[in-house]
Amino acid sequence: MHRRTALMGLGSLGLLAACGDSAQVAHKFRSYSGPPITQVQVHKDARVMYLISDKTLIKEYKIALGGNPVGKKQFEGDGKTPEGLYFVNRRNPNSAYHLSLGISYPNPQDMAFAEAQGKEPGGDIFIHGRAGKDRGLGKDWTAGCVAVSDPEIEEVYAMVADGTPVFLFP
Repeated sequence: MHRRTALMGLGSLGLLAACGDSAQVAHKFRSYSGPPITQVQVHKDARVMYLISDKTLIKEYKIALGGNPVGKKQFEGDGKTPEGLYFVNRRNPNSAYHLSLGISYPNPQDMAFAEAQGKEPGGDIFIHGRAGKDRGLGKDWTAGCVAVSDPEIEEVYAMVADGTPVFLFP
C-alpha cells in the first residue's frame, strides 16, 4: 500500500572523529552513480523511508522515529517527528550519529505556530545513523529525527543531494 502511494501523484517534487583514523573516515563516504534522487518519502506509521527518482522507487529503508512519534512535531522537546514537506538543507559529516542530513524543520509556519503558543518549535531534525550498537536501541528512540543503520546512512548520504524534497507523512 505505501509503496504504491510512494510512487503516485507527487511527480519530480515529489570527519573526522576526534581520534579516528583516515581508513575509518574514508569508509563512511561512499559514491553514488545511479539516477538522481528527486524526493525522499518518510511514512511514519509504516516506519519506512523511500528514496525516489521521478516516479521510480530506488531504495527502501526501515526507520526509527522520535520517541513520541504519533502526530506532527510542534514544540521543542515533544519527541515527535515532523510531518509535511521539508528539504534537505545541510550535511553533517561529523555527526554524533555517524552521518546526518538536515531537514529544514522548522519552516516559517512551524515557527509562527509555536510562537503563537508561547513555545519554541525545536529544530535540529536530521536523517541519521545509529552511531554503533550502543545508540538507537528500541523501536523509536530519537528526539524527533529519522534514523537508519550506519551502513544505510552512508548510502543515503551519498544518494541524496542538498535541496531534495523530503515528504514526511503520518
